[in-house]
Amino acid sequence: MDRTYYQLLPLKMTPFLLLGLGMAIVLLLVIWLKVHPFLALIIAATVVSFATPEKSLTSYAENYTQSQKNRGKMDELKALQFKKDFAKLSSMKRVVQEFGGGCAKVGLIIAFAALIGKCMLESGAASKVVMVALSIFGEKRAGLAFLCSGFILAVPVFFDTVFYLLIPIAIAMAHRTGGNYLFYVLCIVAGGTMAHSLVPPTPGPLLVAEEIGVDIGAMMFGGLGIGVFTVGFGYFYAKRVSGKFELKPPQLADSSLIDEKRMPSTFMSLLPVVLPVLLVTGGTLHGIFEPKGLNFLKVLGDKNLALGISALVAFFVLYKSCSGDKEKLKKSSSDAFSSGAVIVIITAAGAAFGGVLKQTDIATSIGSIDGSQALALPVCFIITALVRTAQGSATVAMITAAPIAAAFASQELAFHPVYLALAVGCGSKPIPWMNDSGFWVVTKMSGMQESQTLRTVTPMMSLMGVFGLIIIVLSSLILPFK
Repeated sequence: MDRTYYQLLPLKMTPFLLLGLGMAIVLLLVIWLKVHPFLALIIAATVVSFATPEKSLTSYAENYTQSQKNRGKMDELKALQFKKDFAKLSSMKRVVQEFGGGCAKVGLIIAFAALIGKCMLESGAASKVVMVALSIFGEKRAGLAFLCSGFILAVPVFFDTVFYLLIPIAIAMAHRTGGNYLFYVLCIVAGGTMAHSLVPPTPGPLLVAEEIGVDIGAMMFGGLGIGVFTVGFGYFYAKRVSGKFELKPPQLADSSLIDEKRMPSTFMSLLPVVLPVLLVTGGTLHGIFEPKGLNFLKVLGDKNLALGISALVAFFVLYKSCSGDKEKLKKSSSDAFSSGAVIVIITAAGAAFGGVLKQTDIATSIGSIDGSQALALPVCFIITALVRTAQGSATVAMITAAPIAAAFASQELAFHPVYLALAVGCGSKPIPWMNDSGFWVVTKMSGMQESQTLRTVTPMMSLMGVFGLIIIVLSSLILPFK
């Protein structure tokens, strides 16, 4: 490889310096120049790739092949071939290769998840989930219903969309019953925001799991487990805070109310959300126990196939809901894939950034630090939180921090690497403020003033993230699953 450009650099580019350079580029481009996250991540990946010295690349190739051989995934011949092929790659080709690998890992999953979310919204399935939750918990415990609904719906649906869906119901409920409207709003936020950062197939936790090498089923279970604790904390915090502040519900237009007649059955409404969790879990359990005669669980447990089947179910629900209206079906699927495409390219760009950072051999540098084991979880949390606070997007923060988590995961840990992914997810919660699009969605849709959101939503989400980290650290000590 031609590395003459590296000689022009005034500093010796160590892995930590390259890491700092890459993160600085992302933050400066996004915050200062308002560049789209995709472009910021690609530029950062390209700069880091060109600045990585030959020595680091050689060390990375050697350490990577040795790790693969130790795991039985690569023999000596394949290892030699990998190092030979890797040495031929130009800096730009390495970026392109990692970008393509990112698309291969998450492209279909995100596309299917976007379709599931859109179909659930258009068919009335999402609204049905909310109505069922309200009927189970009752009007007196409507806050708990909004909390659970927000969490469930945020698994396949983005947080902003979940809030758009639930807030009209919360307003109508507050007007009808005289309930605490602020409490309803905070419960929606608490439920929706945690699933958004902890449970695949939402893009953030999905990419972090792929980057670290965590099984998607393990990430789902871990995210659901930590999610129970964090949303529980959010619920009690919301109950306490809502008694100190008053928020009157805005007027609700009749068009915002849900038509219950067009909603599908409870079973069909929940199936697109529950089915992928069951299928992926079945595949994960098959990989652990390897029962005879149940190989179909392994096949159906493939994350891409599981989400694809669920997407077909959601599409069928929409088909039945609109009585086969082809134009509506076409528009819904087109809108879903349009929104999903943006997420795919951002996520793939994040994978490219993470890939070239790994090629700096940052993992070896982190492993050489005394006490890196003890630092792993809090460091992943803090870095994610800093990026989140600086540029606003939880997803971009998780994507940016994923390579650091992956570097820790490449070392011999005393706990399962899923805890690293969960620490990154919880780190994406602090501190939501004016640079966060979700901040403005909550503020404007709920009728809050900016100061009210800062005094209620911002501390709640930040403390939920910190509480999640505490639970993660304790869980890694008590239940390491190693």
